[in-house]
Amino acid sequence: MKDILAFIPQRRPFVMIDELLFAGDNSAVTKFKVTADNLFTAGGQLTEPALVENIAQTAAARMGYICNQKKEPVPVGFIGAVQNLRIMALPGLNDELETEIVIKNQVFDVTVIAGKVSCRGAVLAQCEMKIFIQSTNKSAMI
Repeated sequence: MKDILAFIPQRRPFVMIDELLFAGDNSAVTKFKVTADNLFTAGGQLTEPALVENIAQTAAARMGYICNQKKEPVPVGFIGAVQNLRIMALPGLNDELETEIVIKNQVFDVTVIAGKVSCRGAVLAQCEMKIFIQSTNKSAMI
């Protein structure tokens, strides 16, 4: 699924995912290549805020894909809280990241996900995230 912009509300230069590899009922996987012109690149590395945003955008891409398949409007989500954030390493230029999110819980307009960013098989970052959904269609949830 190459046209990632069809699934997320973010626009360049704030896009932190390149491709949606998988979107299912309870999970999603994206990939992202770190480039020198990235807004969050410093000292040859992608910084911590970009990794958090990468996880959030992976969740958004999943919801966008599902809504697109159902021909429904895509709701806007907001990060409500980030918990248990662990950054083990920062990726460098030209590294390709693979990010996976898994839905842990969903109550009304709040979804709790577990996110993990990996590069070449090594986990770089992980966290739990609460995402609040602003939607006129109450059946559309992350």
